[in-house]
Amino acid sequence: MDTLIIDVIEAGGYFGIFLLMALENIIPPVPSEVIMGIGGLLVQRGSMDFWPLLLIGTLGTVAGNYFWYWIGAKWGYKRLEPFVNNWGRWLTVDWEHIENAQRFFVRHGHWVVFFLRFSPFLRTIISLPAGLARMPLARFFGYTFAGSLVWNALLIKGGQWLGHWLEDSQHILGYIIIGLIALTIVGYIWRLITWTPRAEREES
Repeated sequence: MDTLIIDVIEAGGYFGIFLLMALENIIPPVPSEVIMGIGGLLVQRGSMDFWPLLLIGTLGTVAGNYFWYWIGAKWGYKRLEPFVNNWGRWLTVDWEHIENAQRFFVRHGHWVVFFLRFSPFLRTIISLPAGLARMPLARFFGYTFAGSLVWNALLIKGGQWLGHWLEDSQHILGYIIIGLIALTIVGYIWRLITWTPRAEREES
């Protein structure tokens, strides 16, 4: 049981990694730290190779981010605001977050798409204002790919290091992974439970 998650990801192979990394940027909470970290463990075991894993995982990240870019570019402000107001609880964002991200994007320019790939909380949401601002698609893909490539490489190397360090205690790895996933899910549920829409905050 303690290695079930590792075994499932290993069975899914590179295609499974691609899907998980795409979903990580669309549906919370699927943490990339766990996905690519386990990928690093599998590289250390010899079940996967570093470069294909890095490339395919990064392409999955780009695909997931493009989903939100496309929503922003296709829907625009008028259609997006009602959607966020109605469904933002499940994404743990409200329209205020989108507005703040938009101002941040405009103030700091296109490079934020690259640098925010290293932020656990902002790396996905920045794709929406990029789409709303109609950032050139080639530049969006380039910055997203480059930032994700660096971040995913660090996660893979971290997984390799952890796998090597705990090579004689493989069962501990499973418990660490389960703990990280549990913390992510608990944090997400806590956000849902304590969520207060902006309209209610303004009334209080």
